[in-house]
Amino acid sequence: MAPVATTEATVLNLETSSTRAVNERLTSPEAPKTVTVTGPQGAHALACGLDSDIDVTIDGHVGYYCAGMNQHATVTVTGNAGVGVAENMMSGTVHVKGDASQSAGATAHGGLLVIDGNAAARCGISMKGVDIVVGGNIGHMSAFMGQAGRLVVLGDAGEALGDSLYEARIYVRGTVASLGADCIKKEMREEHLTELRELLDLAGFDADPSEFTRYGSARKLYNFHVDNASAY
Repeated sequence: MAPVATTEATVLNLETSSTRAVNERLTSPEAPKTVTVTGPQGAHALACGLDSDIDVTIDGHVGYYCAGMNQHATVTVTGNAGVGVAENMMSGTVHVKGDASQSAGATAHGGLLVIDGNAAARCGISMKGVDIVVGGNIGHMSAFMGQAGRLVVLGDAGEALGDSLYEARIYVRGTVASLGADCIKKEMREEHLTELRELLDLAGFDADPSEFTRYGSARKLYNFHVDNASAY
């Protein structure tokens, strides 16, 4: 396949170039500051491993692990995203304007992940410091083993929300089908309203923080105790 050709408008066309060639261009020292990737057609592992202050817009739908391991970069997907979008992200911003499949933001350590639509099961699984804001609903087992960071959901949450949660904080505006082991409803204090307002503004959502409910860890599973054996 021919090498990627960069036009004056800095458009990289995946209909005529390979995913590897596009990724090499995006991560090269000579990469432009602003890039539009066209014709993704559900390509997997697109825009992965970016580690510079680059602004990438992917015009269409993407497959698995788009923008994985992101650092510093801003990646916008105008369509839907497959499994593991922004997986293990360290910093920067990833914005999905459509829906996201399973495990969005899995194991991510930092940065901001915004999903305008819905996110499927296990959104924020094992999150380690990332901020995730979802404009729609999230699926079951979201924030499972969430260690740090914040998950904001403007819609509803599926079953077993926050199962085996550590110190990640969860805000849900809609209903929660059920809470996972060791996840409980918590008081919404003024500092939580303030941080939620900041997150909503940062993600571009106009919503009233007072309409949300906060959930967090009951901290009963940190150390094994026989009285809690049935919860493990």
